Amino acid sequence: MKVEVKKVDATKREMKFEISKDRIKQKLEEVYQEIGKTAKIKGFRPGKAPRHLLESEHGKIANEKMMERVIPEVYQEGIVTEKLNPIDLPDIFDVKFQDGIISFTATLDIRPEFTVKDYKGIKVKKKKMEVRDEELTKTLDFFKQAQGKDKGEVKIDDEFAKGLGYPNLEELKASFRRQMELEKERQNRFDIENQVVEFLVKNTKFDVPKTTVERHLNRLAADTRQRMEKQGVKKEDLDKKVEEFIKKMKPNAERDVKAYFILEKIAQQENIKLEQGENLLQKVIGFLLKEAQWEEAK
Repeated sequence: MKVEVKKVDATKREMKFEISKDRIKQKLEEVYQEIGKTAKIKGFRPGKAPRHLLESEHGKIANEKMMERVIPEVYQEGIVTEKLNPIDLPDIFDVKFQDGIISFTATLDIRPEFTVKDYKGIKVKKKKMEVRDEELTKTLDFFKQAQGKDKGEVKIDDEFAKGLGYPNLEELKASFRRQMELEKERQNRFDIENQVVEFLVKNTKFDVPKTTVERHLNRLAADTRQRMEKQGVKKEDLDKKVEEFIKKMKPNAERDVKAYFILEKIAQQENIKLEQGENLLQKVIGFLLKEAQWEEAK
């Protein structure tokens, strides 16, 4: 096996492979032995047909099977030999089988090389979760308007509370307050995690693999297209809306991919292990929040 590696950019490599005649001959031998065990050739029992007849009857499929096996094997050996750490499956092209030799080209994204610093003691600001009376009143007013559309003026009293399934106004207020506190807690958690990610993305410099960003963006676009189709968006408007979404979401997709690599790197640096069913990124965020400096937001 011969392999040449070309650096396309900071995170992309192009590998050119050449597989020797001897290796191809050996792999073809294995394939023909397998085919010969079950091949039906007139005048011969399975396993007894001569090689030249197998080649004339099954030569095309034998070559295809051999290439399906030998190309991934050689690629794997190549990335180990060259000490490359690919992110995803490669793009393989320009495959040629001439004069008993196979050559092909593979392009691949490799994991960016970087270290993460100063991730312990990140400052995070936690907002207060208490529900102010004016916020509660605003929510009650919203429900009052919803109830009063066709009924004229509606008073917020025990009768109003009963209409919403509560024994009295105090019970209604207590229930609404709990629900609003839970929603604030959820938003708070999201905001705090976002503060951590923003700090890491801003303070960790490396090149993000373009192909990985494109794949992530394509997945987001596919999900959006599916959602819009379910919502009944017209087909003629769909492509335009998805195109607008892709343009708008590209910076977010780059941030997502960068954040993923940073959190994955912290997991390596801290030797964070996963139990069954655990999410790596959530576990790393949890670790960072334990190490963070907490402040109350004003």
